[in-house]
Amino acid sequence: MPTSSTAPAQAVYTSRIIKATALLPETRTLLLNWDSDQDVDANLQRLKQENVFAKASRVRIADMLAIFRQRYLNDSDVRSALVTLAQGGMPNEVLDRILYYLSLRNDALLHDAVTELLLPTYQRGYTDVNVQLVISLLREQIADRRTESEWSEDTTLHVAQHILATLRDFGVLQGANRKQINIPFLPVTAFAFIAMLRHRELRSGDRLVDDPDWRVFFLPRLGVERLFLEAHQEHLLEYYAAGRIIRITFPVEHLEDYARFIVARAHQVSA
Repeated sequence: MPTSSTAPAQAVYTSRIIKATALLPETRTLLLNWDSDQDVDANLQRLKQENVFAKASRVRIADMLAIFRQRYLNDSDVRSALVTLAQGGMPNEVLDRILYYLSLRNDALLHDAVTELLLPTYQRGYTDVNVQLVISLLREQIADRRTESEWSEDTTLHVAQHILATLRDFGVLQGANRKQINIPFLPVTAFAFIAMLRHRELRSGDRLVDDPDWRVFFLPRLGVERLFLEAHQEHLLEYYAAGRIIRITFPVEHLEDYARFIVARAHQVSA
């Protein structure tokens, strides 16, 4: 079942980020090789046997598959839509932004690193981020008993390092040693898909515009409104605002059908 927000309040932090970062190329490989006629377990077993990820370690593959399941595979509507987008040839810049959003939605630790550390830092006019800043955030959360157990200093360091590496791979940070905040560009097609995803749950135009989930893209309300207007102009959805009344509708009802619609639109534009 879909969740009602990107990261539920007071969700428990886990250290699973140590076992995987963004895994964007591997996720695309997973989706491109997905067989919609098989269930999740059968697909994962087949992909493991075929070694489509070309990883030498079976433990590494097992860790990756567990992360894939957690981030993208538990919601059947989302899973089918992602497969449709990937196999329909959706550009990486669009698919990767959707994968970023879904990853943060399913990992409170990553979500809060962006919304409670990166976003406030950027709003104060700073862009530099180092591992000590992340460790400070983690120590506060450990003290508040937000973690699944009391982490050692070594675990805290490794989690902080992997958070930075993951957000760098997702394009929210840039730089090798000295990392800086890089506002993630959100293509209008990716925005429209995420809006459809959230609309399934919010069912309200004004709630969708004011949705705090948009913070993971560093978007203020005016930025959200601008993207809705652009999506309307691109015929990806219909957006009407009259005073405090906002109406947002989509051309189809189901997420997988919307993925097909987006793919078809992309091919029409590029033709």
